Amino acid sequence: MDEKLKAFGRLLDIMDDLREKCPWDRKQTMESLRNLTIEETYELADAILDNDPKEIKEEIGDLLLHMVFYSKIGEEKGEFNIADALNGICEKLINRHPHIYGDVNVENEEDVKKNWEEIKLTEGKKSVLSGVPRSLPAMVKATRMQEKTAQVGFEWNNIEDVYDKVKEELAELEEAKENGNQDKIEEEFGDVLFSLINYGRFLKIEPETALEKINRKFKYRFEYIESHASKPLKEMSLSEMDELWNKAKITKDDA
Repeated sequence: MDEKLKAFGRLLDIMDDLREKCPWDRKQTMESLRNLTIEETYELADAILDNDPKEIKEEIGDLLLHMVFYSKIGEEKGEFNIADALNGICEKLINRHPHIYGDVNVENEEDVKKNWEEIKLTEGKKSVLSGVPRSLPAMVKATRMQEKTAQVGFEWNNIEDVYDKVKEELAELEEAKENGNQDKIEEEFGDVLFSLINYGRFLKIEPETALEKINRKFKYRFEYIESHASKPLKEMSLSEMDELWNKAKITKDDA
């Protein structure tokens, strides 16, 4: 514990030095750091998917720096400091885990999630969805909203019902396509995606992660076509490119 506290204290000291002595660090505001923090978060997400402990460790450090940076700016404004932020999350965790720090009994993970959402409402949250950030990527946001509403009982009873909903939405998309109303087509396409995300949850799949893995697979296979093409891609037929695509599939374990 002493080693961990010493390392965190070292970071706080360095942050103090940077805000005092470095022209770039002195200039930063919460607003100017926001996009950089988002970028660092995605870099951590990439490192996790790559299963690269060295990169994960580095990106965690980068994000911790940002958290300390925001807290330093808050302290300079007289609004809050790092201790306030840390004590705040400690109190929140204690309050939302009454099965650990109180006398509430839980049977499983689902009970914990339900308690969490119910406690949030007692803390002044007006909606179970109020904690879902507006700027989340749409697929992540859909997943989080579905997870949260499920904790208060707004959920299908079984996976067969969920799959039936997917088929229903696909049929409605096809009907909208036949009618030719572009706004309706877009709406029904969104319904299809939303229902598929819900189906993925029932399959115990994280939709965002699943799609990103397919993105990486597609990227690898298409770049294989580019690097092995005997002529410019625009001069190749689809069947010629498909032949290289199939070769790429057998050169990769994830094919």
